[in-house]
Amino acid sequence: MFRLPKTRSAWRTPAFKQVFEQEVATLESSLLPLMQGMSQGSQITAADIGVMLISADDAGSCIQVRAGIFFSSVIAGCSCADDPSPVDENAEYCELRFDIDKEGARTEVLLLVD
Repeated sequence: MFRLPKTRSAWRTPAFKQVFEQEVATLESSLLPLMQGMSQGSQITAADIGVMLISADDAGSCIQVRAGIFFSSVIAGCSCADDPSPVDENAEYCELRFDIDKEGARTEVLLLVD
């Protein structure tokens, strides 16, 4: 669990979308369930993630945000010096639901699976 205080403060303002996307983009990828949402690789790269807000709803004590997350992965190999296979990055995408507590901005994240 982590906090998104800027996002909570921006709720119901015109800046909400931008603030949410920027605040989530600055999180360490280890805080998000990206490994579970990965479909092509075996390891997440250190590259920046992209965030796209899909919807945001008032759910009583929390703000529920559905977002698309763009990130990169690689297929981990042996990394031998004479390994001829190049390390290519794979484009990955998953959708997450962020439940942001209105009181303390504590945030829980769930992977959404269709």
